[in-house]
Amino acid sequence: MTAHHNQGPVSDPNHPKTAGKLPNEVKARQIPTGFDETGRVAPRLRAMINVARYHGVELDPNEFRAAQPGSIPTAADLSQWAHNGGMWSRAVRVRWSHLLRLEQNGPVVLLFSDGRAGLLTGASAERNLVFLKSVDAPDGAEAIAIDELRLSRVWSGEAVLLRPQRSSVAADAPFTLGWLVDLVRLESKPLRDIGIASFTLSILTILPPLIVMTVVNKVLQYNSISTLALLSAVIVVVFAYETLLGHARRLIINVVGTRLDTKLNLHVFGRLLRLPLDYFERHPAGETLYHLAQVYRIREFLTGKLLSTFLDLITLCVLIPVMFYINATLAWMVLGCAVMIMLIIFAFLAPLRRRYQHVVDAETWKSAALGETVVGIKTVKALGLEPQRKALWDERVADAGKARLAFGQLANWPQTLVTPVERTMVLGTMLIGAYLAMNDKTGYMVGSLFAFMMIAQRVAQPLVGLAKLVEDYEEVGAAIGEAASVLNRPLESSSNSAGLRPKLVGEIQFSDLTFSYIGTKTPALDRVSFDIAAGSMFGIVGRSGSGKSTIARLLQGINRDYSGFLKLDGVDLKEINLRHLRQGLGVVLQDNFLFRGSIRDNIIAGRQGLTLSDAMRAAHLAGAAEFIERMPNGYDTYIEEGSPNLSGGQKQRLAIARALIHDPTILILDEATSALDPESEAVVSANLMRIASGRTMIIVSHRLASLTECDQILVVDQGKVLDVAPHSVLLERCGVYRQLWAQQNRHLEGRHGRLAAVPPGLM
Repeated sequence: MTAHHNQGPVSDPNHPKTAGKLPNEVKARQIPTGFDETGRVAPRLRAMINVARYHGVELDPNEFRAAQPGSIPTAADLSQWAHNGGMWSRAVRVRWSHLLRLEQNGPVVLLFSDGRAGLLTGASAERNLVFLKSVDAPDGAEAIAIDELRLSRVWSGEAVLLRPQRSSVAADAPFTLGWLVDLVRLESKPLRDIGIASFTLSILTILPPLIVMTVVNKVLQYNSISTLALLSAVIVVVFAYETLLGHARRLIINVVGTRLDTKLNLHVFGRLLRLPLDYFERHPAGETLYHLAQVYRIREFLTGKLLSTFLDLITLCVLIPVMFYINATLAWMVLGCAVMIMLIIFAFLAPLRRRYQHVVDAETWKSAALGETVVGIKTVKALGLEPQRKALWDERVADAGKARLAFGQLANWPQTLVTPVERTMVLGTMLIGAYLAMNDKTGYMVGSLFAFMMIAQRVAQPLVGLAKLVEDYEEVGAAIGEAASVLNRPLESSSNSAGLRPKLVGEIQFSDLTFSYIGTKTPALDRVSFDIAAGSMFGIVGRSGSGKSTIARLLQGINRDYSGFLKLDGVDLKEINLRHLRQGLGVVLQDNFLFRGSIRDNIIAGRQGLTLSDAMRAAHLAGAAEFIERMPNGYDTYIEEGSPNLSGGQKQRLAIARALIHDPTILILDEATSALDPESEAVVSANLMRIASGRTMIIVSHRLASLTECDQILVVDQGKVLDVAPHSVLLERCGVYRQLWAQQNRHLEGRHGRLAAVPPGLM
């Protein structure tokens, strides 16, 4: 059943169906930076899109952002846009000789001096020619041969290179230890420099013990002042070099840690934004935040203990051979103690892993209780639930404390058993060395003992740290699992460029559609079929739980696992790019969230190219202008978190203005007026005809009075379609609709008025 909509005389600016249309000057201001004055994609962007399509990637011009809005897109802007679209890209400045070598690398975007662009499709070094195609040329068109002189008149050397992303660390790869290792491997060059510096420092650490050994065996024994002076000079040089090299190594480590931290943060937030809405509906915010917080523990392990242990291993590779060179007996003692420490720690790994999982579970529930209380603090205060929430918090804290205490008690045993072995490694070798020195007739054992003790102290700690690293890895492994429980959830779309991007008109068709929520057997929608004509006002009504909001969720692409067909302008909704779909939608919910910031910022919602005049127009259309202008700071009035300085009706009208700011093709009001006071509802209802102008508007409401002007009204009950017709027709032929109307309007009618016409079975 397709609703028909009378557009009315479009030439009349005061007509309710045209009063809400965007003026031409406002539309011009709303043109994104990637479009020209006629609304056509800019030439440089068209060139990038053509090359991306050659590589199988679709770039969205609506996502292009220029560093200086209104200016010609620069090579850096274009490269960043392609990078955000999932491609490898680089802005370069090349010479003619370089172009002749770009024969087999695919198309290259050349940026001309006048703001246009061309596509380099080939080159001939023998003929000293390159082959260019216009950005508007058809796919089968031949490229034009251009020589250096003709090209230099329009091209100064700017170009953009594009190819598919081949990085081993992909945005859609699962969050695992292997993914983290690949992330670290991308920093191979600075890590190589760190390794070289560490190896050099390890060699330098050998010199002081050897110098001490020489001082004892040579200087003291033979009173050689010249040898002492030479050794002193060597020590000064070594210390200076070691200080500078250590400073450089710490700087590089700091840079690598910052880069890894930045990549992790960007990856985590990007994955979080792409999680489907039903994940957040089924998991408390505190639980999600606790799991994601484990990423920072992982980062500290990677850039802290793991990196320092890796550097210590380099030191061990140098020091252990020197220990055996000085005294093999003492060296075997040190290694034997290190092996005992590792065996002790390995024996406790399995029970520690089980105890730590209890800690994780308890901390998760504790964070969930905290997050739930913070999010629902208004309800807690309104109902006086502070004692109950505190009792729950006390219980969660007690459980977490017990779990941590049990884990700490068990973790204390390895340290207790390791301590005497560690002391034996240091003091035992000293005693045995002293015994060997007393029985040494050459006199060189005393100096060797001093040198060995200095080296042993440097070796013992890394060996113990290496053993403890395995224990730390158990905790980090659990942290990776916690973070992965969030980050490895199925995403809404496979990539930023997946899906079709048709021009939205607003014609919607449900055909034999069935949908069930996860964990339920009864379908929320059962074989639903109806049509919505483009540009019409369409109402959806029904009892609570009938499936009204489910229809709105499906239209937004929140849930896509339905059977049957849901088509938008003849294209299956599953095939449409999610971001493109939602950019063409305006959605107003029953309870809308306003961000911290000014009223203007909330209405514009960060959309580039929109100005205060656009916000004023949208606010006027939503009926919000009158209360905004009464505020002391007008559109610059600051909104705190939770919007305490706004009433429910004011928040709702701002949400409607925010939905209208980008002139959506389809506007969905999902119980948007149910929380409004009568005055606010009257203002919004009076503007509905203007708001609906030029777009498809879908109103989901249990208040039938707000649907009377709709072209068609869909009546659903228990997930099934009962009827689709205008208000007057439904009153005559749909019993459920007539009953709902009577219940909501009985205060306007006499006791024996129209209610008497309602069959007794429906009341």
